[in-house]
Amino acid sequence: MHPALIAALLAMSCLPAYAAGELRSTLQDQQGVAVTIYNEDLALVKDRRTVRLVSGQGALAFRDVAARMRPETALLRSLSHPGRLVVVEQNFDFDLLTPQKLLEKFVGGTVAVIRTNPATGEETREEAQVLAASQGVVLQVGGRIETGLPGRIVYPHVPANLRDRPTLVMQLDNGGEAQQQVELSYLTGGLSWRADYVAELNAADDRLDLSGWVTLTNTSGTTYRDARLQLVAGDVHRVREELHPVRALAGMDVLTAEAPRMAEEALLEYHLYTLDRPTTIADNQTKQVALLAAAGVPVRKELLLRGAEHDYQSSVGELGRKMKVGVFIEFDNRETARLGLPLPGGIIRVYKQDGVGRAQFVGEDRIDHAPRNETVRLKLGESFDVTASRKQTDFRKLPPPAKGTVMYESAFEIVLKNARQEAVTVTVQEPIPADWKMLQESHPHTRAAGNVAEWKIRVPPDGQTTLGYRVQVKY
Repeated sequence: MHPALIAALLAMSCLPAYAAGELRSTLQDQQGVAVTIYNEDLALVKDRRTVRLVSGQGALAFRDVAARMRPETALLRSLSHPGRLVVVEQNFDFDLLTPQKLLEKFVGGTVAVIRTNPATGEETREEAQVLAASQGVVLQVGGRIETGLPGRIVYPHVPANLRDRPTLVMQLDNGGEAQQQVELSYLTGGLSWRADYVAELNAADDRLDLSGWVTLTNTSGTTYRDARLQLVAGDVHRVREELHPVRALAGMDVLTAEAPRMAEEALLEYHLYTLDRPTTIADNQTKQVALLAAAGVPVRKELLLRGAEHDYQSSVGELGRKMKVGVFIEFDNRETARLGLPLPGGIIRVYKQDGVGRAQFVGEDRIDHAPRNETVRLKLGESFDVTASRKQTDFRKLPPPAKGTVMYESAFEIVLKNARQEAVTVTVQEPIPADWKMLQESHPHTRAAGNVAEWKIRVPPDGQTTLGYRVQVKY
C-alpha cells in the first residue's frame, strides 16, 4: 500500500468519534452575540449563528460556548423558521482535551505503547490495557504490569465526550430548510462586573470631579467578539445552587476602553446600562469601559466625633480617653448637582492635589446602589490635626421613679483640639440610650435621632473648645 494512503487511513482512525454523523458550528458561523452581565457572577449570553442542518433528526455540536454554562438554562430557537426546529436532547461536554484527560478516558481500554531504542533509534510497538490513571499510569502489557510511561502512548481515537472546546451537543428535529439562522441563549458563571469611581477634590474641599468606570472580568471559558454589552445593576434574586468551580486567571490582561457615558434605563426594579458600541470581551481578561463623568459636583465635608452609649450606665474611671475624629464627605446625586444618574454600587477612591499639583490618594469607601436624588456619603479616614478626648466628670444612680425602672445621671467633658491655622467645625454625636433628658450643656444640642444628641462645635485655629453636658437616663 502507498505510504501516503497509509498515513491518511491512520489519520482518519484517530479522528474524534463525534466527527462522524455530527454537524459542528464554530465561531466562524457567528453573526452576533449579546451579553448581559449581572452583579453576582452571572450573565445571559445570546449567541446568533448561521448553521446548516440535515432534514429530520440530526446532531448539532455548538462549539465555543462558555465553559461555565448552566446547561439547564440553554434554549435554542430558529430565527429563520420559528417553531420548525425542535431540540430533542442535549449534552454539555465541558471535559476538555488534555493528555491527562485522554489517558483517564481510556481506563479499561486499549492503547499502543511505542518505545524507541536509544542506541539504534528503532521503534517497537506493543498493545497495552490502561488499568489506572488517577495518580500516575498503570498499564498491562502482555503478561506484565508496568507503571509510569514506558514510551509514547498512541490512542486509536478521541472519545466522543472529550472536546477541545466547551461544546453543547443537541439532537434536533428539523422541519425547516437546511440553512438557518439560530440563536442559543443561556446563563453562565464566570462573567462579572463592578463599578469603580475616581473622585478628585478641589483645594477648598467643596467640589469634586467624578469619573465612573465599569470593570468587567471574564473567566467563563470563551471569548465574546464584538458583543452587544449590557449591565444590570440591582440585587436579582437567585436560587442558590452549586456551580462549576471558578477557574484561576491565567495571565490576566487588563484593558481600558475609552467610551462615552453608558445609556441607562429602568428594568423592573433594576437599572440597565447599555454600551453604545460593540466590544470584545476576551477570555481571562479584565476590561474597563467608561460609565460616567461629572465635573464640579458640590460636596460637603464633615468632621465627625461619635461616642458610645454604654458610658451612661456605669461609672467610667478613664481620664481623657482619646477619640478619633472621622473625616466624611457627601454629595447629592441630583441633576442640579451635575449628576442625576443611578450609581451602581462600588468603591469610590478620592484624590486631592498637593502643593505642586500632584494628585494624592486621600481615602476610599464603598457605596451601595445610589438612585437619583440620593445623598452619597463617604468616610475617607480620621483627621490628623483635629483630635478629641472625653472623660466622665460625674455619675450617680438616682432613686427609681417607678417600680421596675432605673435612672442614672452622668456628666461628660469633651475637649476638641485643632492644630490647623484655620477654624474648623466638628459634629459631635452622642448616642444616648433609653429615655433621656439633657439637664445642662455648654453648647446647644439637637436631636439628630431619637437616641442621638448632636452638637456643632467650632474650634478656633491652633486652639481648643470644651463641650460639657449633664444628662439623665431612665431605663
